[in-house]
Amino acid sequence: MTIKIGELAKRTGATVETIRYYEKEHLLPEPFRSEGNYRLYNEEHIERLQFILHCRTLDMALDDVRILLEYWESPDKDCGDVNNLLDEHIHAVEIRMEELMHLKHHLTVLRQKCASSAPASSCGILNALADNSCNE
Repeated sequence: MTIKIGELAKRTGATVETIRYYEKEHLLPEPFRSEGNYRLYNEEHIERLQFILHCRTLDMALDDVRILLEYWESPDKDCGDVNNLLDEHIHAVEIRMEELMHLKHHLTVLRQKCASSAPASSCGILNALADNSCNE
């Protein structure tokens, strides 16, 4: 079975541009070419692209996806490094969550500086942003 790039995009939910990008980044193997030079993909491409897309929904960096693909393609390898990679990613997510909570707090404090509609010249939010008092 071979399909063209549009059908691959439709089956996986990826865009054509994303598929081409993953090819350029060597995450997807080069597809076969038809006599008319159309890219032709097979079941292996579909499975691999779905794996990549799932990793990306988990906010994995492309370098991490490469590592995970290496292990996925070498089922006899010890997966200890995969565990470490996930532990590092979990830690990075925890740090990002803390940063986002701090950002939310900061925005909430900033929002409290202007309680109602008023001329922009007297807007507490705009003034705090202008004089940097929102960081205090």
